[in-house]
Amino acid sequence: MAASYRKIGIIREGKPPADRRVPLTPAQCREVSFRFPQVDLVVQRSSVRAFTDAEYTNAGVTLADDLADRDLIIGVKEVPTDQLLPHKAYLFFSHTIKQQPHNRKLMHAVVEKGITLIDHELLTNEHGDRVLAFGYWAGVVGAYNGFRAWQLAHGGPPLKPAHECHDLEELERHLHALPLPKDLRIVLTGGGRVGKGAMGVLERAGVVRVKPQEFLEQDFLKPVYTVLNTQDLYEREDRQPFDKDAFHADPTGHRARFLTYARRAQLYMACHFWDPRGPKILSAQDLRDPNLALQVIADISCDVGGPIDSTLRATSIAEPFLGYDRNTGNEVTASTPESITVMAVDNLPCELPRDASEAFGLDLIERVLPHLIGDDHEGMIDRATIVKDGSLTPRYGHLAEYALA
Repeated sequence: MAASYRKIGIIREGKPPADRRVPLTPAQCREVSFRFPQVDLVVQRSSVRAFTDAEYTNAGVTLADDLADRDLIIGVKEVPTDQLLPHKAYLFFSHTIKQQPHNRKLMHAVVEKGITLIDHELLTNEHGDRVLAFGYWAGVVGAYNGFRAWQLAHGGPPLKPAHECHDLEELERHLHALPLPKDLRIVLTGGGRVGKGAMGVLERAGVVRVKPQEFLEQDFLKPVYTVLNTQDLYEREDRQPFDKDAFHADPTGHRARFLTYARRAQLYMACHFWDPRGPKILSAQDLRDPNLALQVIADISCDVGGPIDSTLRATSIAEPFLGYDRNTGNEVTASTPESITVMAVDNLPCELPRDASEAFGLDLIERVLPHLIGDDHEGMIDRATIVKDGSLTPRYGHLAEYALA
C-alpha cells in the first residue's frame, strides 16, 4: 500500500521556460480544505503562475516560500535537480518512463536524494486508463493554432495568439469571428482526448464534420472536416483485411493511406498517438506529390522524427510556425510561396493555463487525491510510483541502467 499523505505542498514551477499552469487552482485548494479537512495544504509563492498569489490568499489558501515541512510536493513539469528536496515524495510529469536522455540527470538526482517519485502520466484506474492529462487542451490550442497558420499562409486577418487570451472564452470570441473559405477541407487523425479538443474548436468555428468517404468523393459549399481513425488511416501491405487489434499489437507490415486524403485537404490536424514501430503517415515522398492539396499542417502530436516528415523540429509558443519546402525537405520561412506552413508546438496546454489547470485540478481532486490521502486499495499510487525512497520499484526495475548508471 502507498503512503497516506497529509502535509501537501504545491510547488512553484521552476523548469524554464516558465510554465504558468498549476495542479490546483485557488478555488480547488479551498475545496480540498473543505472536503478533506485532514489535509494540510500550502502553496509556494510564485510570480509566474496564471493564478496570482493574491488569488490564492483571497481563497483562504496558506502561502509559503519553503516546502521543507511537506510530505508530498505536487507540480506540473519536471522539478530542476537543484530544487529537489531530499527524502520527500513528489508528484509531477517526470518524462523519464521512456528513458528520455534529457531527464537522466533528474532520475539520478531522485535516486541519490532518496526521493519518492510518482508520475502523473502513470496514474491509471483499474482498467488501465489514464486519469490525469492535459491532452484535451493540447487539442484545443493546437487546432486554434492551425487556423492561425492558415491565416498566416493566406494573408487573412491574424488571430490573437492563444497565450495572449485570458481564457477559453476570449479565444472562442476570436474563433467565432474567423472568416473561413467555403471550400476549406480539413483532415484530422486521432479521436482521443487530443482529437476531441481539436474537434471542439472546429465545431465552434462552424466547420461541419463529414464521413471519410464523403470527404473523398463529394464537394461542399461549406468548410468541412473528417476524422480518420485507425481503420481509415492504415491498411495491410499484404492486402488482407485490416485487423485493428492486430495493428495495435504490432503495426509492422502496414502502410498509411493518408495521401489520398492529403490530395483533398488543405489543412491537416494531427492528433494521433503514434507507435514508433508503425509506418509513416506523411513521408517526404508524399509531400512532393504534385497533386498534394495540403497547405498547412498542425502537428499537435509533435513527434519529431516521427510519422510526419514535415515536422523538422518542435516550434515554440513565441514562434509557432515554420515553412517546409516540399521539394527539398528543408526548413524555410513560414508562408514562403510553394511551402507548407507547419505548426509543431510541443507544450500547447501552456497557452491556456487557467482553463487547462482547472480541468486538470478537477480530475486530481476527484480521481487521485482520495488515493493519496487514504487507503490506495486499487493500487493507483503504487502503479504510478517509479522510485520509492531512492530505490526503483519492482514495476520499473527495467530502468535500472538509465537511473543508476
